[in-house]
Amino acid sequence: MVDDIPGLRRILKTSEVIAVVGLSGDWFRPSYFAAKYMLEHGYTVIPVNPGYDSILGQKCYQSLRDIPVKVDIVDCFRKTEDIMPIVEDAIAIGAKVLWQQLGVTNAEAAKKAEAAGLEAVMDRCVKIEHGRLFGGLNWCGVNTRVISAKRPQWLPY
Repeated sequence: MVDDIPGLRRILKTSEVIAVVGLSGDWFRPSYFAAKYMLEHGYTVIPVNPGYDSILGQKCYQSLRDIPVKVDIVDCFRKTEDIMPIVEDAIAIGAKVLWQQLGVTNAEAAKKAEAAGLEAVMDRCVKIEHGRLFGGLNWCGVNTRVISAKRPQWLPY
């Protein structure tokens, strides 16, 4: 399993196409913000979610096996128990990396991916790691006005 800075940097530097399994079309979901960030930083993002036709202006696919281009990273925004079928699809399409997002830690799936020649990353966010390793922590676009340091005017103090 890749869990060191040089390994994460190498993966993010040599990858171009990221299939995001479980990408939501809701702007306030972490998967949406991570995908938007990666798009803005030059990656090709392919949404995989049967509930949408397109997300972030990108054609959405029903499953990994429906994607017509080569995928470098399969980024999993799914529950830990839902990862094993995704690994099988990632192996079938010849992906290079299985990336399990924050809170997703299916060690058995990671071992299966590694046994098939994929690299595995667990419990890490591609957006956070890219920002940390390539200087994108100052990226704009966080001002959703949902969280603010200013006190709401309508609350009595």
